[in-house]
Amino acid sequence: QRLQSCPDLVSFMVELKTVLEIALKNTQDLHIPRPPEYYSCLVRDLEILGWNRVAYVDTGLTTVKLKAEDSCGRQHLITLKLNAKYPTEPPDCLVDFPVPFAVSWMPQNSLIDIYNQFLAALESLKEFWDALDEIDGKTWVLEPENPTRSATTRRIAIGNNVSVNVEVDPRHPNMLPECYFLGADHEVNPLREKLNNNMHLWDPEISLLQNLRELLEIDFPSRAMLEKSDFAKDCGICYAYRLDGSAPDQVCDDPRCGQPFHQACLYEWLQGLPTSRQSFNVIFGECPYCNK
Repeated sequence: QRLQSCPDLVSFMVELKTVLEIALKNTQDLHIPRPPEYYSCLVRDLEILGWNRVAYVDTGLTTVKLKAEDSCGRQHLITLKLNAKYPTEPPDCLVDFPVPFAVSWMPQNSLIDIYNQFLAALESLKEFWDALDEIDGKTWVLEPENPTRSATTRRIAIGNNVSVNVEVDPRHPNMLPECYFLGADHEVNPLREKLNNNMHLWDPEISLLQNLRELLEIDFPSRAMLEKSDFAKDCGICYAYRLDGSAPDQVCDDPRCGQPFHQACLYEWLQGLPTSRQSFNVIFGECPYCNK
């Protein structure tokens, strides 16, 4: 578009030069010819590490994925992107962690040093993943639908259109997490009171899920006994459960109604009603179902 808008040939050549310089700068590392030592060093490092730990190597030998299993049998991958100065400079390391992963590197190091640091980091996150695996296995998690290993939140179903969003600190997974309740006021207010009144009973020696059960004085719906459809209802406006990946998170406060809605659907609906009013960032109006 910049080239098309040039008024004359001189301007066109100046713009073309600028565009090419930017393009070359962005792809400079890709075009640096790698010396033979790079390949011999990388292959030697992979052999020392063991090919059984290698999950993937691209044809240009610039991207390597290594696999590992933690002490609980969970599978993990680390992606290494190597530049032409390897091993003088460390590769970029991509991991599915809830915390930053910084590699300690010296020019005489090899891939096995990164791998050992990766294994140590996996063990440091063991209790965090243990806590979330128990939640995923024993409760109905409404969001995220397919949690990654880096995800620190879980929205857990409590009952009909009532849930709690739990934010777990990956560095301190046995401490009381941040809890945010979603649902009608008459349902969530008693839960908030129980959490506040029983907070002093939190015991870091027992699991996060067991602590939540005891503080809230509830049993979460079991995956073995109930189906997700028993408590996960569709939005009353768009008639879908998922909207851009999100589940309904707003509920009518009238105990006789309790219809759930997506926040975006409800906002759009209320904006179109002449009886609605807005105060700062909160919009007030009637429920589309019961008009309360």
